[in-house]
Amino acid sequence: MLTDNELMRYSRQLLLPQLDVAGQLKLKQSRVLIVGAGGLGCPVALYLAGAGVGELIIADDDAVELPNLQRQIAFGESDIGQSKATVLVRRLGEINSGIEVKAITDRLDGEALAGQVSHVDLVVDCTDNFETRFAINRACVSAGVALVSGAAIRGEGQVAVYDSRMPGNPCYQCLYPDDGEEALGCSEAGVIGPVVGLIGACQAMETIKVLAGIGQPLSGKLLLLDVWNMEWRTMNLSRDPHCPVCSGSRAI
Repeated sequence: MLTDNELMRYSRQLLLPQLDVAGQLKLKQSRVLIVGAGGLGCPVALYLAGAGVGELIIADDDAVELPNLQRQIAFGESDIGQSKATVLVRRLGEINSGIEVKAITDRLDGEALAGQVSHVDLVVDCTDNFETRFAINRACVSAGVALVSGAAIRGEGQVAVYDSRMPGNPCYQCLYPDDGEEALGCSEAGVIGPVVGLIGACQAMETIKVLAGIGQPLSGKLLLLDVWNMEWRTMNLSRDPHCPVCSGSRAI
């Protein structure tokens, strides 16, 4: 049941016939792992907390630095030197005291990552390196958990939903083979602040759609953004029948 306070707090989205009380209850009962509390993780976490997702787990082993403040909107100058995950969790508690929030300040990998993924309903990948993205994808496919992936660099971004529970859906590694090469990060290539906000907001929206069972999530699709021309483009994705991660999974 939703309390009177919750009915008031979420009244604007409860007016939407796509969501209604049934959808809000699904959000309240959901548990989401957000890996990365940077430029993407900040808007994702803020919007999901505001929307009433019942439990948010924020994982990030970095501390706030001065160059982060250009785009990581949950942090201020007084937070420099502090754990990103801890600061973000504190901010989420200020936004919505009615949800559960937890910070993980150690790097998630191996069994620790697999354990966390197996206990949530959805994972949001807000990281900035391929090694971690591949590890998150493997854990999600293994556990049968939906993955909302986002990336942003320079003035470009992309969003996709990888859900191995749906027959024929590709996984992240179907799109990006793990060839050992590492792409440039924001610290080398640069990034304009609003692009991570736009992509993060899209990730939050896709998360809400998947959890509440509304709309048409970006499953089997890749949404691309070019902010310099403000152009959005959608590509259809196919599962790689030889993918080392999902070719032998239940997705076939």
